Amino acid sequence: MNQITNTILMIRPIGFRMNEQTAVNNYYQKVLDNLLPATVNAKAQEEFDAYVEKLRAKGINVIVVNDTPDTDTPDSIFPNNWVSFHENGNVGLYPMFAENRRVERREDVLDTLEQNGFVINNIVDYTDAEAEEVFLEGTGSLLLDRANRIAYCALSPRADESLFIEFCEDFEFTPVVFTANQTVNGKREAIYHTNVMMCLAETFAVICLDCIDDKKERKNVIKHLTESGKEVIRITEAQVNNFAGNMLQVKGENDQPYLIMSEAALQSLSEAQISIIESHCPIVSSSLDTIEACGGGSARCMMAEVFLPKA
Repeated sequence: MNQITNTILMIRPIGFRMNEQTAVNNYYQKVLDNLLPATVNAKAQEEFDAYVEKLRAKGINVIVVNDTPDTDTPDSIFPNNWVSFHENGNVGLYPMFAENRRVERREDVLDTLEQNGFVINNIVDYTDAEAEEVFLEGTGSLLLDRANRIAYCALSPRADESLFIEFCEDFEFTPVVFTANQTVNGKREAIYHTNVMMCLAETFAVICLDCIDDKKERKNVIKHLTESGKEVIRITEAQVNNFAGNMLQVKGENDQPYLIMSEAALQSLSEAQISIIESHCPIVSSSLDTIEACGGGSARCMMAEVFLPKA
């Protein structure tokens, strides 16, 4: 099983703005008061296009699908929350916390992948759980060590434990469950997505262990990471606030791996952290300031990895 892929799906936004439905438990979102919605969307599109260009320049296969103007989908730029693609041709569809995010799930996006020569054998659909107010937001909630068949999940209002265990049974992963917190107005609150505080690459993991308040849980996470051969690179909560946990390793030309992150994430890292990462692979960064501020997500959230077999 491959841990990283050279193909990613990205959705180009049409009505990007701060989503009031997700802001209730995504504490990274901010209102940019002085900007009109049209300006916010235009800036997000600029950042998106520059980002795609950088990825393609490294030989990464980026499949871009445009968002549709007939739905109100302010977060469509983050497709990794509603879909995941697997090497056996399985596709996972996930239940979303915010009602206006549920309309992001589009059959034509799957059709586009098939038109690009990918094979979809089976759709595993968990979206019925929305009726029970139970959520698991794709590879935002699930961090998949595909090579070692381990799935990491920080529980939150958007990541239900029983549904996570069901996913692990269906997709044959060993579950590692924990709670990750951040300090908001002096209180410890659950971090909304696992992939904000943790990134899994082939030979290393970037993680904010300070977010895992429970010592036993922290030990268990470290144990699984080290036993699966990953060098653990620690980041701070302040760096998590700059999206330094929201990174993804992908393959470019000649299978060269790159670690993809935002400019803000890179700026927040120390020279020592950068040199450890670069001992494993080069870094590619892109400015995503508007997307990070209004969307409360960053580089990793924008990429849905495609592991599907080719026809």
